[in-house]
Amino acid sequence: MKIVVIGGTGHIGTYLCPMLAEQGHQVICITRGMSKPYSDNEAWNHVQMLQIDRSAMDRGEFAQQIAALEADAVIDLINFHLNDVRAMVAALRGRTSHYVYCSSCWAEGRAETLPFNPDNTDKEPLCEYGRQKYASEQYLLKEWQENRFPATIVMPGQISGAGWTIINPWGNRLKRCLEIIHSGEEIALPNFGMETIHHVHAKDVAQLFARVIEHRDAALGEKFYAVSGGSITLYGFAKLLYRMYGHEPRITFLPWKEWTEYVRKESAATATPEELEQQLTESFLHLSRSGSFTTEKEHRLLGYKPAYTNVETIIESYNMTTKQFIRKHE
Repeated sequence: MKIVVIGGTGHIGTYLCPMLAEQGHQVICITRGMSKPYSDNEAWNHVQMLQIDRSAMDRGEFAQQIAALEADAVIDLINFHLNDVRAMVAALRGRTSHYVYCSSCWAEGRAETLPFNPDNTDKEPLCEYGRQKYASEQYLLKEWQENRFPATIVMPGQISGAGWTIINPWGNRLKRCLEIIHSGEEIALPNFGMETIHHVHAKDVAQLFARVIEHRDAALGEKFYAVSGGSITLYGFAKLLYRMYGHEPRITFLPWKEWTEYVRKESAATATPEELEQQLTESFLHLSRSGSFTTEKEHRLLGYKPAYTNVETIIESYNMTTKQFIRKHE
């Protein structure tokens, strides 16, 4: 098949493009710059790189350029607005046999029952990013039901792995969190530390997209979670890291308002005020949606089985982060 991957050098695409090429597909990677993927793979030699900057042109023009490639399948990894999705559908209608849209677990609001249900269409997202993703999901499902536009929706969890900073036990990416644990100091977590994070390895997210392509008939009109099937509490996450670094856990707890002030004070020397507020907002959004996910539907319809548990993904990510941290502080 000829497959176009939009945003193919990012976290997911760095694994997905070579994966599809190794399966014998003709892969065209759309990238706005000529940035290198996060990991090396000889299969990249068989991927066609095409530089098109979605943000630099009218959404309809971009969609028409994608449609002109006459691909059998289009995997859209970096589409964040309903109007851009509408433009893609208008351009691709009748010109592709499969449009795979990357949504997000951020389309979920607070959980009412657990685990989350991938087929739930009654969501209350907590931020504009999530609202745009949710609206796009609803639009694509309607297009499939009413017009048989060949869409599939994939909703990744917290994409993680070696090569970038993953969500930490504070529910954000502030580096002070790692510094405290690495040095064996006492760390404070919000509330009772029972909020959860659901890390998933980017390679497993890529695997799910590849399986959606492979099992097109079963995937059309469906929504799938790209997750590890596991979640970790903030408390369990912090304990894991303390023990990785050879320390006995030293963990205390604070009510949310007091905890945010504690984080501001702890991170004042290593983050700007703007970064601090942004990361505390990230904490609120991540932790407000605490929950759990299964991979039952994904396994049943697609044969999906994650290669990494969430704990294995955390360990791989922090092994790389720790090496960078130690080099910086030597």
